[in-house]
Amino acid sequence: MRVVLAEDLALLRDGLTRLLEAFDFEVVEAVDNGPALLPALIKHRPDVAVVDVRLPPTFTDEGLQAAIAARIEIPGLPVLVLSQHVEPLYARELLSDRKGGVGYLLKDRISNVAQFVDAVRRVADGGTAMDPEVVSQLLARREPLAVLTTREREVLGEMAEGRSNAAIAAKLFVTEKAVSKHINNIFTKLGMPPSDDDNRRVLAVLTYLNG
Repeated sequence: MRVVLAEDLALLRDGLTRLLEAFDFEVVEAVDNGPALLPALIKHRPDVAVVDVRLPPTFTDEGLQAAIAARIEIPGLPVLVLSQHVEPLYARELLSDRKGGVGYLLKDRISNVAQFVDAVRRVADGGTAMDPEVVSQLLARREPLAVLTTREREVLGEMAEGRSNAAIAAKLFVTEKAVSKHINNIFTKLGMPPSDDDNRRVLAVLTYLNG
């Protein structure tokens, strides 16, 4: 699985490269600034991009903007964003086109190697991997929360983090049948009829988190 990595801190960039390669990813290019990222993504068309939000020269949103621009050129390009802090505006912008795998993790989550590697793979496969704190802040800013019950919001939050029905059931101490019922209710309330073409699970997460 081919990866383009963008991280300005040399030690973290080298560490992420070694970590990914240890789990059979191929880091085809690792860049340390915003202007270099977009050309790298267009050139390599990786299976997934792992991108720091804030990159030189201004350390604002160069990484995210390059990723968004690349998704225009390469629709559905999977992007996993890394950030030091929760920045809901950036997260919403990334989610806005609702195409392809997306993830947003806080950097301190990288200390859990298994979770990080799983998140990269999940995003590359077209899924979502949202940090629990990011999910919490995004949902807290949503006005239409009344459309879902408290339990349905909890289930949707777990879906956003990428958990399976079985994992959600274990986390919330309910049965898988109950989780399936909640998810079907979520699809109905968000106006998502059954479809063979779209992954409604991902679309439900993206639609709801994209305010």
